Amino acid sequence: MVYYFTSTAVEPAATIYMGKDKYENEELIKHGWPEDIWFHADKLSSAHVYVRLADGCEWDKMPSALVDDLAQLCKANSIEGNKKNNITIIYTPWDNLLKRGDMAVGQVSFKNSKKVKRVCVEARENTVVNRLNKTRREDPNPELMQMRLDRDKAERSARKRAADAQRAEERRVAEQRRSDRDARDYARVFADAKNKKPGAADDIFAADGSDSSDDGLGAHASDFDAFM
Repeated sequence: MVYYFTSTAVEPAATIYMGKDKYENEELIKHGWPEDIWFHADKLSSAHVYVRLADGCEWDKMPSALVDDLAQLCKANSIEGNKKNNITIIYTPWDNLLKRGDMAVGQVSFKNSKKVKRVCVEARENTVVNRLNKTRREDPNPELMQMRLDRDKAERSARKRAADAQRAEERRVAEQRRSDRDARDYARVFADAKNKKPGAADDIFAADGSDSSDDGLGAHASDFDAFM
């Protein structure tokens, strides 16, 4: 059983979820998403509460209103912590959770303790807890593994589409550059041809205006007369 909640403390609304017991927590640890942030009462037993961040939201810059919702939900779902004031809630990205084979069911540690943040909850705020509980919905048999596989497939497809679009844009830019270069070359050749001075065609005329090519014909005519 997995419980889902919706936090309207932020826009767009955030999806929060947690397992019913330590066995469900174990599955959530195993099949979490990279955009999931894990919350738990520090040094106390409590539910493992997760929030799935929207695109572009950084875990260490989460809105304080959202952090407060998650901290209150953690406190409310800790038998001991719910009775105490001034408890500490810790949170970290899902991919910073460390699960070793020798750990008890539902138990985790951290790969990097520097990526763990803390928030103090002075007291339970019933208005917050009640607002979240009104949005609670249950999934008795969540397909956590399949959900993660579907998420990864969608991400790969999105990356492929982005890569294809980038390659298409690079081809378009390269073609445009070639077209611009060819246009410049054509314009330069046309300008050179237009500005070129009269050349060899005028050089065959003699200074007096006669065609110098007649000299050969005249020589042959004299030879013919002499023969006659």
